[in-house]
Amino acid sequence: MSKRELGRVEVLARVRSQELRLVDAAALLHVSYRQAKRLWKRYGEEGAAGLKHRSAGRRSNRAYPEKFRRKALGLVRKKYRGPVGERFGPTLAAEHLAAEDGLELDAETLRRWMRAAGLWSRERRRRRHRRRRERKEHFGEMVQMDGSFHPWLEERGPEGCLMDLVDDATNTTLARLGEEETIWAAAGALRAWIERYGVPLALYVDWKNLYKRGGTAQERLEFAASQGAGGEGSRHAPGPAGEEATAPADRQPGGGQCVSGGRVSARTQPAVCAAGRPTGGLSPARALCGGVGQDLPPGDGAGD
Repeated sequence: MSKRELGRVEVLARVRSQELRLVDAAALLHVSYRQAKRLWKRYGEEGAAGLKHRSAGRRSNRAYPEKFRRKALGLVRKKYRGPVGERFGPTLAAEHLAAEDGLELDAETLRRWMRAAGLWSRERRRRRHRRRRERKEHFGEMVQMDGSFHPWLEERGPEGCLMDLVDDATNTTLARLGEEETIWAAAGALRAWIERYGVPLALYVDWKNLYKRGGTAQERLEFAASQGAGGEGSRHAPGPAGEEATAPADRQPGGGQCVSGGRVSARTQPAVCAAGRPTGGLSPARALCGGVGQDLPPGDGAGD
């Protein structure tokens, strides 16, 4: 019985115990006095069961034919079932039934049919557990580097790329502003960090081609030349795919370590720090604001 039907049973029980008059019961039930008399008569003849709706438990006049239901469930079993994570859900199955099999039916109707037939449940494939990584304990154990494109100069100059390096343990930040996120900009920012703080134990970068592509022989020679004498122990930081082997005219090729989660030995520090500081930023002709292309002062947080 529905909630409304149970409420009618309670009100008519009060009429039977003479706590209410039938006319007052009609007002409580929000029905006319004539309808209240009919309900009272059915309650007296059949009890509480007489107040149940006559259509309850009967098949709807607008229901799909049983043959149609069996055909739809048969196609779901044959084509769209499977283990959790690979099976078709009711919504997707309904779309394919309509597009491929010509069976038009509502997704919620198919959901009820599939659950009744044991073809669907609320079970979902469990996602792989991910645990938040703890920060490093000491300064210099890992430095994160990435580029961020933004109109940093607002309307005073062109849009540039901010190469940002952040120490994982202390949030110490160093940033350089350049035109693009290229190998020269990345190496220039890394050189500035190394000259100020030394070689980090690990450098964390994303999976852009800028950091993971293998360099050509010409690029390795140029990189070694940019490091000066003793650069044999340093690892090459490859350039992006499609970039010319030589540096642009308004930039000097910069060097440095670019290791995605790797280790840098102490022997590489003299080699990396041997050469001078590269420009790595916007050319003077493009810079419309003072300090563009220079190191931004280090801060105590990534947002500085």
